[in-house]
Formats: sequence, C-alpha cells, structure tokens
Amino acid sequence: MAISATLHNFVVQLSDIDRGVYEELDLRVARHPSETDEFMLTRLLAYCLEYEEGIAFGGGVSTTDEPAVLVRDLSTQVTAWIEVGAPDAERLHRGSKLAGRAAVYTHRDPVKVLAQLVGKKVHRAQAIPVFSFDRDFIEAAVEAIDRRNDINLSITERVLYLEINGTALSTPIEEHRLV
Repeated sequence: MAISATLHNFVVQLSDIDRGVYEELDLRVARHPSETDEFMLTRLLAYCLEYEEGIAFGGGVSTTDEPAVLVRDLSTQVTAWIEVGAPDAERLHRGSKLAGRAAVYTHRDPVKVLAQLVGKKVHRAQAIPVFSFDRDFIEAAVEAIDRRNDINLSITERVLYLEINGTALSTPIEEHRLV
C-alpha cells in the first residue's frame, strides 16, 4: 500500500516590506512521503516570498511538467517558474523559456547547487536568481513545524523574520547567480 501525503496547515501573516505585500494566507501544504521537511519549508517560503496574484503550488514531486511554485496570469499563461531545492538544468531551461521569469529557492548548499548547473544549457541563465537561507535557520524552523502552524513572516532589506508556533528566527536571504 502506498503511503499518502501528510497535510500541513499554515496560517501566514505575510509582511513583505521590500515589495509592499501584506496578506493573510491560509495554506494547506501536502508533503509527499519522499519530500523532506526542509524541502517543504523552502517551498512554503518560496511561495510567500514570491506571493502575487495567480501564485500556486505546482503538482508536487511526482509532477515533472510543473515547478514547485508557479504564477499564472488571467489567461492561465505561466509567468513565473519557481524551483525549489536543486533543480536540474533541463527543467530550469524549460521553465525559463516557458515563463520568461524563473528563480530557484534552495535549502541546500548554494555552491553545490550552482556547481551542478555550470556549463549546462539554461535559457537566460544570467537572469535567474538562486536564493538561499542559512542552514541553521532551516533546521530550527523545521523543528518548529507542526501539522497546524501559525506563522508571522516579515521581509525587510532582504532579511527574513519568521515566527513559527512561538519560535522566532531570522536569516538573510542570500542571492546568487548562475553565471
């Protein structure tokens, strides 16, 4: 018998001061059995940091034709392709061509993520940011996750302040480039 996904509920008070985005989000995030807590958390953070009209979680780890997070316009055209973790060059290339804007959010060592993409064909590679978070921040945030979660998430001057279920954390959002 196959193991089913674990559903996590997140009520997020989002204050992205850098972009002027202030929202209350009620999100249900399914964590596939093969998905780590770190990946799920990074997917949630990417969703919040990229939040705009038309944003949605992709089909999940078993879907190869969608990223972890995507943005669609009113005509359902994909306008942003947001990968999480360490995507392969082919997926990133296809997503960048399809959407016009692509980004990567990683909980892994950004040096290793970038190294696996060096020399590979990626459409508009110089325009694709790779964002990373402090490893200790990710580990502490994962420890605070429950099935039901209350989150206050603020971003100011590219520093992420996160309060999750009473645990307060912060990390700079580091930006790296493929080229």
